Amino acid sequence: MNLDTNPFDRGFDNLDMLADAIYNELRCPVTIEDASHRLLAYSSHEQMTDPARISTIMGRKVPEKVISALWRDGVMKRLLQSDIPIRISAMQDIGLGDRVAVAIRKNQEVLGFIWVLEENEPLGERELHQLKRAAEAAKSQLNQLQMKSRKEEKSYHDFFWQLLTGHLQSDDMIRERAKQLDLQLPERYHVTVFQFDAPISEKLHQQIRYTLETTPFVRVVLHAVTDSQLILLAAASHAVSDEEEQREPLHRMLRQMKQRFGISPVQSCSGMIYDDYAMVERSFQEASTLLQIKRRFPEETQSVFYYPDSGYYRYLPYILREKQMHRFENPVLRKIRKYDGEHHTRLLQTLEVYLNSDSNIKVAADLLHVHINTLTYRLKRIAEIGGIDLNSMDQKVTLYLDLKSEKMEE
Repeated sequence: MNLDTNPFDRGFDNLDMLADAIYNELRCPVTIEDASHRLLAYSSHEQMTDPARISTIMGRKVPEKVISALWRDGVMKRLLQSDIPIRISAMQDIGLGDRVAVAIRKNQEVLGFIWVLEENEPLGERELHQLKRAAEAAKSQLNQLQMKSRKEEKSYHDFFWQLLTGHLQSDDMIRERAKQLDLQLPERYHVTVFQFDAPISEKLHQQIRYTLETTPFVRVVLHAVTDSQLILLAAASHAVSDEEEQREPLHRMLRQMKQRFGISPVQSCSGMIYDDYAMVERSFQEASTLLQIKRRFPEETQSVFYYPDSGYYRYLPYILREKQMHRFENPVLRKIRKYDGEHHTRLLQTLEVYLNSDSNIKVAADLLHVHINTLTYRLKRIAEIGGIDLNSMDQKVTLYLDLKSEKMEE
C-alpha cells in the first residue's frame, strides 16, 4: 500500500475544489463545515446522499436535530478530542447514514470538520490516512476564514460595547451603524448577563461561542465577555409574554451548554425588553443591578431572573445612594444598635426577623426559637428604645427598607 503520494499537497483556490478532490480520492460524498457546523463546501458531482446531508446543503447549516443527536451519542465529544478520523454508525431516526468525520485543527483549536458519507463499503486504512491529509490541506483556508470572522467579530464587539456604555445615544445612529456592519437588528431586544464563578478562559469562550451559534432556542445578536461575565443582546419575540419569552429559551440554552461542555453560570439576570436601541445601556444596567441584588439576597431572589420581577429589591440601590449622599442613618435603628452593643442583646435581629415574617409573632418566635411571650416583651422594648409604633405600617415599611438597603452596602 503506497501512502507516500499526497493528492492534497497542492494549492486549492477554494474549499469547493478541495471537497471535489476528496470525493475523487475517496469516491464518497463530502461536506466541509466550520466549527459551528455552518456549511462551507460540498462535493458537487455525486448522486448518492442521505436526508441529513440534503438538509445541511439546503439550509447551509447542519440541522439542530442532527447536532443534538451527535452530542447525545457522544460523537461530537469523540470528534473534538480526536486527531484522527472517526467512524460514525448510521442514525436512521435523523436521516444520517454511515459516516467518517475528521476535525480540522490549528494546534489545539478546532477550525471545522470534514464529513464523508460511506456509500458502498467502509473506508479502508489508506482512505482514512488520505482523509487526515485532506484535513491538513483545509487548515490554511479555514484559518483565513476564521481570521476574517474574528475581524468582523471584533467590529461587532466594539459596536456592542459602545451600546453598553451609552456611547451611541441615538436609535437612528445606532441602526445606521448596524447597517454599515451588515448586522440585522431585531425589532425588540433585551440584555442578559451570565455570571460565572471564575474568569472566562479562551477555551471556555470557544465553548460559549459554539453554544451561541448552534442553539436554535434564542437569537443572540451580539455578545461580549469581560472577566467572569458573558453579556448577550438577544432578540425578543412578540409571540409570548415578556417574562416567559426571556426565561425559557435562555434556560434551554444554558442546559445545552451544561450537557455538552459541563459548564454553567452561577447566576443569570436579564434587563427589560426595549425597541429603542438607545436603551441598550439601560437594559444592561438593569441586568447588572439585578445581579448585584441576587448576590446580596440569594435566598429571597433565588427564582428571580427578569429585572421587573425583583419587586421592591430593584429600588434598594437607589435608596442606598440617597442615604449615602445625605449620610443618613435611620435613628431608630441607630438607637437599637447602640442598645445591643451596650447590653449584649440582639434586639435588632429580633426586629429584622419580625419584619421579615410580615409581623407574624408566631412565625417570628418559631424562627428565633423563643416563646411568644418572650418575643412580645422584646418587641415592647424595641418600641420603647427606638421610639417607634410597631402598629404603624408606614414606620415598619421604613424600617424594613432601611434594614434591606443596609445589606446592599455590606
